[in-house]
Amino acid sequence: MPEEDEFVLVVNGEERTVRASADMPLLWALRQELGLSGVKFGCGAGLCGACTVHLDGSPVRSCLLPVGDVGSSKVTTLEGLQDDPLAEKLFDAWLEIDVMQCGYCQAGQIMTAHALLADNPKPSAGEVDAAMEGNICRCGTYPRIREAIRIASGQEKA
Repeated sequence: MPEEDEFVLVVNGEERTVRASADMPLLWALRQELGLSGVKFGCGAGLCGACTVHLDGSPVRSCLLPVGDVGSSKVTTLEGLQDDPLAEKLFDAWLEIDVMQCGYCQAGQIMTAHALLADNPKPSAGEVDAAMEGNICRCGTYPRIREAIRIASGQEKA
């Protein structure tokens, strides 16, 4: 059994202590140790995007990031976007055009879209496609996801 250490993580603006081995994926620390169920397990190999969180504002695959490597970086999960005006625009756009089917991938989709719009408030269609590449939706709602991002950015519907 790997040796456990204590890690102080800044998650959604709060310092949280996690007891885990340094190589435990951040995904499991967030879900199992901190009870944050907004981050999802998808593939476990960083290929699907369901586990996407922000690390200092940039989207990362939490299934690949060892908790011991987080350090003093700020981690934001879907729960941490609760009072964020940009996230509200995304949530509203998602609902307006009924993006979700099963919904499983949507937390990762929204986290990636939020990072994109925070960095580039009016992305082109190509920039949206590039940013969202690698976020898999088994239901195939890609056109609605991209449309919702454009709506949240204040651009006309495609």
